Amino acid sequence: MFLSRAFYQPRLSLYSVRTYLFTVLFVAGNLLLPQLTHLIPKGGLIFLPIYFFTLIAGYKFGTEVGLLTALLSPVINNLLFGMPPAFVLPAILIKSCLLAILAGTVAARSKKISLLHLLLVVLGYQVLGSLAEWSITQSAASAVQDFTTGIPGMLLQVLGGYLLLKKMATYE
Repeated sequence: MFLSRAFYQPRLSLYSVRTYLFTVLFVAGNLLLPQLTHLIPKGGLIFLPIYFFTLIAGYKFGTEVGLLTALLSPVINNLLFGMPPAFVLPAILIKSCLLAILAGTVAARSKKISLLHLLLVVLGYQVLGSLAEWSITQSAASAVQDFTTGIPGMLLQVLGGYLLLKKMATYE
C-alpha cells in the first residue's frame, strides 16, 4: 500500500494509568494547537485543530485513549477559552468520537500506518459527522463547512498525522 508501514498499537485499558497519562498529553496538544491556529483569521475553521491529536491518540493508542481525548478536548477548550462555542459543541463531539473510533479500529485491524488509511479515517469521520451535524442543525451549509473551508485541516491531519504516527510506529 502507498507509503505503508507496519504499525504497533498497544492495547490500553480504562484501568491503566498509561491510558490517562496519554490522554492528558493528547488533550494538552488539543488545547495548544487550537490556540496557535486561532492566531490566524478563521484558523480554526481552516485547520480543524481540535481533531489532530484525537486522530493520533485513537490511531496509536486505541479507541479508549481516542475517545477520552475526543470528549475532553472540546469541552475543556470551551470551558477555558470559549472555543468551540457551545452551540457547535454537539457536532464537534460527534465528529471527534467518530474520529477516535474509526482511527482506533483501522489501526487495530490493519496493523499498518499509511496515507490511504489516514485518508479513509479522515473522510469517514467527516462524512458521517457531517450527516449527523446536518440532522442536528438542519443546515446543509453548516454540515459541509469542513469540506468547504477545512480542506487544509484535513490534509494536515492526513499528512501531519502520517509523519507523526510513522515516528511513533514502534513505540510501546
